[in-house]
Amino acid sequence: MKITHTNFILWLAMASLAAATFQANAEITQLQTDKTLALTPTSGRSYSFSEAAIESLTGDVYSQPDNWQKLSYTDLFSKGWDKPWASPPTGGGGAPRQGWLNAYEGVFYRLGIAVFGWQHDLANTNDGYSGSLTLFSPLSQRLEIQTDIPMVVSNQRPGAERENNFGDFQITPRLMLSESRDVTQTFNLTFRTPTGDKSNLGSSIAAVTPNYQFWANWWKGLVVRGGTGFFIPYGGDLNASGARSTFNANIATGYYFTPHNLTPIGDMVWYLSANLNKTIDDRGPARTLVTLSPGFRTHLGQNWYLLGAVEVPVTQPVPFDYQVLGGIMKVF
Repeated sequence: MKITHTNFILWLAMASLAAATFQANAEITQLQTDKTLALTPTSGRSYSFSEAAIESLTGDVYSQPDNWQKLSYTDLFSKGWDKPWASPPTGGGGAPRQGWLNAYEGVFYRLGIAVFGWQHDLANTNDGYSGSLTLFSPLSQRLEIQTDIPMVVSNQRPGAERENNFGDFQITPRLMLSESRDVTQTFNLTFRTPTGDKSNLGSSIAAVTPNYQFWANWWKGLVVRGGTGFFIPYGGDLNASGARSTFNANIATGYYFTPHNLTPIGDMVWYLSANLNKTIDDRGPARTLVTLSPGFRTHLGQNWYLLGAVEVPVTQPVPFDYQVLGGIMKVF
């Protein structure tokens, strides 16, 4: 067929139209694919470690409950590491997974909490007080980092002049062992650094604290949590501080009375926490300390929470008469 100038232009126009149509179809297909991916729960895809960490720390982890998944001991090394953390549903009884003062955690969070403590008649000398900031930073469904920053500590040893000092900084990798709707279990390993001033009681200590923690809610608003572990000091000013290796245990139970949105008394829970510390070394006489901490927590609104507790020793000798704790917390 003879190709004239007119035929060539017509052929070129048809080819261009076909190419444009093909390109448009490709773009529409890609747009539909992107839209589908955007609406697909993240549980359906795998993430790199950095992607999971960024999404866990900055993503909207509360809006898509389908992204949460059950985890167990049997898939500890194969499941949850490549998925961003997602806020879990309420327990089987309907209680939220939340933290309390002076009680083991047992669950993952994404939040920051500032806590003030005042100890009356500490070591039979002066009152002591402290202020700290704790951050919970999930990196995936299996791993979280807890950071404890002791902003101020004032509990001087007998004969020392009262000062306001920085305390012992702590960082805790937390491993999710298993999580179902009713029960969550974690393993935690705290690394304590001797950054505190030696003039403070119990400061300037290097130690490791491995422990197991659990959280459970089977019936209505009743929550039971606790765990066991060890405090093992290995460096720092051990002799002067009197740091001892101890076995530690906690059990706490509380009941939620109000729904989340009934601010400023939303998620109102009243609880009682019992802590045991028993020396297990030979660096002095055996000592056992048991304290009871009645406390509360309430949702003020806009994901701000108010917490309080009073810790009272119930065994002799007592390290202090009682300790009053108050906290303000923000979930983000």
